Amino acid sequence: MNPLIKRWTQYFVRGLLAILPLALTIYVLYVFLAWTDSMARWLVSPLFGDTYIPGLGLLLAVVVIGALGLVISLPAVRSLASLIEFPFTNLPVVKSIYSSLKSFADYFAPQHNQAAQQVVVLRFPGGGLEIIGLITRNSLDGLPEGVSKDDRVAVYLPMGYMIGGYTVFVPRAWITPIAMTVEEAMRSALIAWMARTGQPPAPPTPR
Repeated sequence: MNPLIKRWTQYFVRGLLAILPLALTIYVLYVFLAWTDSMARWLVSPLFGDTYIPGLGLLLAVVVIGALGLVISLPAVRSLASLIEFPFTNLPVVKSIYSSLKSFADYFAPQHNQAAQQVVVLRFPGGGLEIIGLITRNSLDGLPEGVSKDDRVAVYLPMGYMIGGYTVFVPRAWITPIAMTVEEAMRSALIAWMARTGQPPAPPTPR
């Protein structure tokens, strides 16, 4: 390959890696804001006609989502929410998808036990293998009979690019907490730990 073309290709890849995350983030935000604006315009048009304030959709989304959180926090509404969830928690296939997504969302909820949201290094005895995972249970109480109830914890081991993962029940002595947030660990697992913590992947250096 011509050295000039090779160097230009390397610069192109560097520029692409630099702009792609920013462009995708801006695009997602743009789609969300456009959708909320269109919904807000549709809601206020019967009252104000063609008069519309830009950004009203975002304000409306913030208010609606906050109000929804307030409403579902009321004890009287939780029973109704359970009825709404009933089809999603009982239909085959749909149940598996919904329950998995809900459990994952609940794990990051503010009321979740923060002590359980701990990133750890799992070291198997007798070997040099180390795996970074997330503690999902500090106690195995409540699990079915047959699961060991000694001093063990549940550790979720995410796979690269978030294509899945494994949950293992290991002795507490096998894990060591590390100074990393759950968000940082999940973000790093998403890119197979190719970047330093808290920093984007380093672009290739032209030669």
